[in-house]
Amino acid sequence: MRKNHVITLAGIMAVSAVLAAPAFAEGVTINVTTTYAGEDSNAQNFKDSVAAWEEESGNKVEDSSATSDESFKSRIITDFEAGSEPDVLFFFNGVDSNQFVEQGKVVSIDEIREVYPEYASNMKDEMLGASPVDGVNYSVPVNGYWEGLFVNKDVLNAAGVEVPTIDTTWEDFLKDCEAIKEAGYTPIAASLQEIPHYWFEYAIYNFQSPQTHNTVPESVDDEYGQAWVNGLNDIKALYEAGYFPENTLTATDAETFQLFTTDKAAFLIDGSWKIGGITEAVDDIDHFAVVNVPGKGDRKTTDEIGGLSMGYYITRKAWEDEEKRDAAVSFVSFMTSDEVVSKFSGVSATALKDGASPDVSEFNALQLSALDYTASITGICPAVQDNLSAAAREPIFADMASIVKGDVDAADAVAAVLEANAE
Repeated sequence: MRKNHVITLAGIMAVSAVLAAPAFAEGVTINVTTTYAGEDSNAQNFKDSVAAWEEESGNKVEDSSATSDESFKSRIITDFEAGSEPDVLFFFNGVDSNQFVEQGKVVSIDEIREVYPEYASNMKDEMLGASPVDGVNYSVPVNGYWEGLFVNKDVLNAAGVEVPTIDTTWEDFLKDCEAIKEAGYTPIAASLQEIPHYWFEYAIYNFQSPQTHNTVPESVDDEYGQAWVNGLNDIKALYEAGYFPENTLTATDAETFQLFTTDKAAFLIDGSWKIGGITEAVDDIDHFAVVNVPGKGDRKTTDEIGGLSMGYYITRKAWEDEEKRDAAVSFVSFMTSDEVVSKFSGVSATALKDGASPDVSEFNALQLSALDYTASITGICPAVQDNLSAAAREPIFADMASIVKGDVDAADAVAAVLEANAE
């Protein structure tokens, strides 16, 4: 037995013990696709856990995991349409998975429990991520996410700017950006042509609240539609003020991320998964922290974007194969056990009934900063973009350059999104 595995024999035996008969098959290979790849902070944890499950179960995993982006989502949809979907899929709970549910290509937790009564019994059912299609739970989550403001303290110090706190307002943030720009640095590391969605979420959130942010407008003229218009205009104002990189409309996310990690840019809005990427990219992690995104209007600075947006699905294809059914249930149960979830969760939210218990003794300065950040959160809401199809997002996300340059009016862009979403 490999001694460096984070999962023990006792761990998988405990998981197996609570699952109902029939006994799990051995010598079975299952196809698994997740987003635990690239810069995801849990990419190595996933590999270690897969190896541990393989060793303990006698089964194998064919892993086709890839970094989460629109092309990944499109690939998964294409695989399902072609009948080449994986046996187990770690994927989104929102509209991106609607067609899998509508076509009956994934199995509900209730149906799985008819054969394996203790499946996901360590989880809070109300946090499992019910499908928008029918309100039924299909996926079992591991760790949740949050989106916060990462800061490069070296750049802030050079510009004479303090690290933002929960008392920092949007107006304060704009003044800080101006000081950073005057000092010769880029205030905000962001590729508006590749990943404008983090700024979109917080910019429109500033005109809403945790109770209303996740609402897709019915019209560009209703209160939610106007929040979207106002938020897009605020992004335009940031662009016109020169607070984004000079090449923000042509640069890749990797290029703007490098500005942040090489002490050329001060701020970066990204998700909890970015902690691993920052840690790997810099020599001194002590110079980096994550704080609340400054707010304005109805949104408090301590109101954040976050939730449990992804989980493990077992596909109908695997469920109807008796041997693969056993192996798939065994795999998902293992990967969502208290022990594994605690390893993956770090500073994120979980649905565990008993809560996660990460080992903070091994946390670096950025991770400890994230713990303080999550402890400060007073309101949390999922990203509203997850309620839109990829096609519906296009008029904003694929054409942000036209919006910030003034070639497309923000109201027209929102109207185009809502029209596409209604089709």
